[in-house]
Amino acid sequence: MKLTKRTLLTGLAAGLLSATGLAGTAYAQTTLTVLVDNSADTVKFSEALIAAFEAKHPDINLELETRPGGAEGDNITKTRLATQSMNDIFLYNSGSLLQALNPERTITPLTGEPVLDRVADSFEQAVTFNGQVYGVPVQPAMGGGILYNRKIYEELGLSIPKTWEEFMANNEKIKAAGKVAVIQTYRDTWTSQLFVLADFFNVQAQVPDFAEQYTAGKAKFATTPAALRGFEHLAEVNAAGYLNEDYGAATYDDGLHMLTSGEGAHYPMLTFAIAAITATYPDAIDDIGFFAQPGDSADSNGLTTWMPAAWYISASSPYQEEAKMFLDFAASVEGCDVITEAVGAAGPYLIDGCGLPEDVPPAVSDMLPYFQEGGQSAPALEFLSPVKGPALEQITVEVGSGTRSPADGAALYDEDVRKQAQQLGLPGW
Repeated sequence: MKLTKRTLLTGLAAGLLSATGLAGTAYAQTTLTVLVDNSADTVKFSEALIAAFEAKHPDINLELETRPGGAEGDNITKTRLATQSMNDIFLYNSGSLLQALNPERTITPLTGEPVLDRVADSFEQAVTFNGQVYGVPVQPAMGGGILYNRKIYEELGLSIPKTWEEFMANNEKIKAAGKVAVIQTYRDTWTSQLFVLADFFNVQAQVPDFAEQYTAGKAKFATTPAALRGFEHLAEVNAAGYLNEDYGAATYDDGLHMLTSGEGAHYPMLTFAIAAITATYPDAIDDIGFFAQPGDSADSNGLTTWMPAAWYISASSPYQEEAKMFLDFAASVEGCDVITEAVGAAGPYLIDGCGLPEDVPPAVSDMLPYFQEGGQSAPALEFLSPVKGPALEQITVEVGSGTRSPADGAALYDEDVRKQAQQLGLPGW
């Protein structure tokens, strides 16, 4: 048994109440466990949600457990679900990675639950499998692109790049000024994927049916020049000497420190990092901006967008109703407000009624026009296709480190994708 301070205090209180004849007023505690990744911002808003939920429901106790991110966290999640040892509630990706969890057997469907009346249709599509909806959004929608240090841009007189050529020209000026032009943090391998994944708006602009043909097994990264460009970008910034020297050992947290301290100018990243910067480096949040990953044409510059991760309920949990109560709270206006208070707002929420404060960080302001009418944005490939190979983050580390060519990396990823598609039983593979 896991004896926490809360459990101990509850037991002492119950004993005292019993001794005074008031035991009937004590709360019978039901304890559920919640599994989330171990990033600082995730832990902070999860703790805040749990505290607020427990204040409304003193008879329910939620214990938070953390796991690593990336492939290691994926393996822990899949193993626990497969062995029916998963926590009652867990946080995990939406989109293509959900299908790999075999949700029909491992996750409780939410179809028909009132909470879904508040959830945006665009998000429901990202957590729907064979007609059943399985999760509710954890945080706001995100963009994939480049977080940048606004002070460095101001000091060097740089303009926001709309093309890759302009981006590389900025990098050269930043390097000449003695700064790290592009921060990479390959110790946390998941961070190595951004130049490939965030380039999908540019891929789709050139090959509009790429997602459809890719899912059918006809379009490949290695043989589609527009799709190959993301792998080439990884190699180009390394070959030009634009990376931090410790890129192989640096972590995500190191990357945020380099960016906010002004040691580095650009960090390819999802905008959920804005919340981490707000929480960890609040004095620097106004120094950080954001722009979409530049492509080959300024005319078609736009943002690749991500649906947030989701809260799911394990099918093996004996506390289904209590778990649904937590999801209902998390996906409410009150839940949104708790998250905003804890880690700030990093983008538009996907819950009806959830707004953004007027004083959002500059990086959020930079992102919002892409989502608004007249802006240009498109979902990441993993929300348009069920296929995403699990080895991408290892392959992009190799390409970004110069140990594998972009063409070889793309071809290796195509093979990884083929295996994943066959496991999913997709036709055409």
